[in-house]
Amino acid sequence: MNAKRSVLLLLALAGTVHAQGLPDPTRPPVLLEGEPAATAAPSGLQSIIRRDKGKSAAVINGQYVELGGKVGDARLERIGEDFVVLRSASGRETMYLTPGIGKKKAKP
Repeated sequence: MNAKRSVLLLLALAGTVHAQGLPDPTRPPVLLEGEPAATAAPSGLQSIIRRDKGKSAAVINGQYVELGGKVGDARLERIGEDFVVLRSASGRETMYLTPGIGKKKAKP
């Protein structure tokens, strides 16, 4: 009986010795030293802030612009529900929050 226990104890300990060399599977991956990854610069219309009192605004190319304000050489002329209109020397440009997605009325 004593010999059986000793053999079982040795087998159990032998498994833990081999497991010590294995990496922890729940550990996050190791990051390489060096420069951090570059993030893309924000571009286009990102947000519209509509106000009942006060000036409405938009976030364009990461810049907060109130109605009548300037973005580069263009002036923010109009703010709609999901679009803004910029006017510059080269003409008008309409920017949409979700380009390519059309709005349809639901059928009753």
